[in-house]
Amino acid sequence: MAIRERMSGNEAFAVAMKQINPAVVAAFPITPSTEVPQYFSTYVADGLVDTEFVAVESEHSAMSACIGAQAAGGRAMTATSANGLALMWECLYIAAASRLPVVLACVNRTLSGPLNIHNDHSDSMGARDSGWIQLYSENNQEAYDNMLMAHRIGEHKTVNLPVMVCQDGFITSHAIENIDLLEDDKVKAFVGDYEPEFYLLNRNTPIAIGPLDHFTHCFEHKRQQAQAMMNAKEIILQVSKEFEAITGRKYELFEEYIAEGAEGAEVCVVLLNSTAGTAKYVAAQYAAQGKKVAIIKPRVFRPFPVDEMAAALSKYKVVAIMDKADSFNAAGGPLFTDVTSAMYASKVFDPKVINYIYGLGGRDVRTTDIAKVFDEVLEVVNTGEVKSVYNYLGVRE
Repeated sequence: MAIRERMSGNEAFAVAMKQINPAVVAAFPITPSTEVPQYFSTYVADGLVDTEFVAVESEHSAMSACIGAQAAGGRAMTATSANGLALMWECLYIAAASRLPVVLACVNRTLSGPLNIHNDHSDSMGARDSGWIQLYSENNQEAYDNMLMAHRIGEHKTVNLPVMVCQDGFITSHAIENIDLLEDDKVKAFVGDYEPEFYLLNRNTPIAIGPLDHFTHCFEHKRQQAQAMMNAKEIILQVSKEFEAITGRKYELFEEYIAEGAEGAEVCVVLLNSTAGTAKYVAAQYAAQGKKVAIIKPRVFRPFPVDEMAAALSKYKVVAIMDKADSFNAAGGPLFTDVTSAMYASKVFDPKVINYIYGLGGRDVRTTDIAKVFDEVLEVVNTGEVKSVYNYLGVRE
C-alpha cells in the first residue's frame, strides 16, 4: 500500500536517500540543492539512518569523499547544482573511469556566468560526456522514483557506472506536489545491499583505484567504460520493469505522449524535465481544437536511446527539439544534436527538424511560448519549409 504524501522535489530526493540508507553521504550546500543534504542531515541526527554524513568544504571534496567511500566498498551519494557540479568536474570523470556507481542528485541550475541561481540545464548538459548515466525527471514523483532505481542501474555488474538523477531547480525542487512513496521495507528489498566484486577493503583481492594508466592500457579501459554505458540501456529497462511490478508506475527510455484526439499527429516536440508537463497541457488543448501535436519526453539522456528515438520520430513529418541549454556551437543545443545524430545514424531522413533554445537563466516558459512552437511546426507541415533550424524562444533579440 503506497504512502500518499505531499512534499517538494528536494524532500523527495532526501526521503529516497533515507530509505536507501547509504554508507556515506558527502555534500556541500549550493542553491537550489541545499535542502537535499539539509533534510538528510536531520535524518542522520535523529538516528533514522546509519549513514556517515560528511560535511565537506567544497563540492570537489564532496565527490572526492564519495569516490573514496565507494572505492572502499560503501554505497555513496551526494547532491549539487550548477557551479557545484562544475567544481566536481575532474572528479566526475574519475568516478566514471574508476567504475564507481556513486549516485548524485542534480538539481538543475544555470551554470555561471553570469551569476544566476535559476533553472536551466547547462550544468548537467555540460557533464553529459563525463561518463555518468543521466536520468531526467518531469516532476517530484519521477525524481523520487528515478532515485530509487539509480543504484540498481549503476551497480549492475555489467554497468558499474555513476548515475546522475536530474530535476528542475525551484520549479520541481521547491514545489509541493502529491507523491506516492514506497514503504521502507519495499525500498530496501528493491534496492538491496551493495555487494561490489572488487573494493579496496577486500584484503583477499588487492586492487588499485585510479592508478597511472598510460597508452599501454588507457584506450582499453575507456573502451570498457563505453561498453558499460551501452550495457546500461538494457539494465535501465530491466530495472524499470521490476519497479513497475511493485508500484504500477511505468518508465521507459522516453515517454511518447499523445493527447486524446491527437492520434495520427504529424508533428512532434521533444523536450526534457518539467517543461514537458507544460507541453502536455498545451498539446491537450490543441487536440481539443483538432490540432494534433505529439510530445516526446526523454527520461534517459545517457546512454542516449539512438535506435528507439529514431524509430519513434520516423513517423512524423516535422520534429521540434527544445533545449534548455545552448552548446554554443553555432549549430544547435545538446538535445537537438543528439536527436538529429540518432536520426541520421538510423537513416531516418524524412522529418524536417527545428531547434529552439529556451528558458536560459530561468526565463519563464509560458503556455503561449509552447503554443508558438506548436504553431510554427504545424505551419511547416503546410509549407514544407523550415525558415530557420536554430532558433531562440522568448528572448529579446
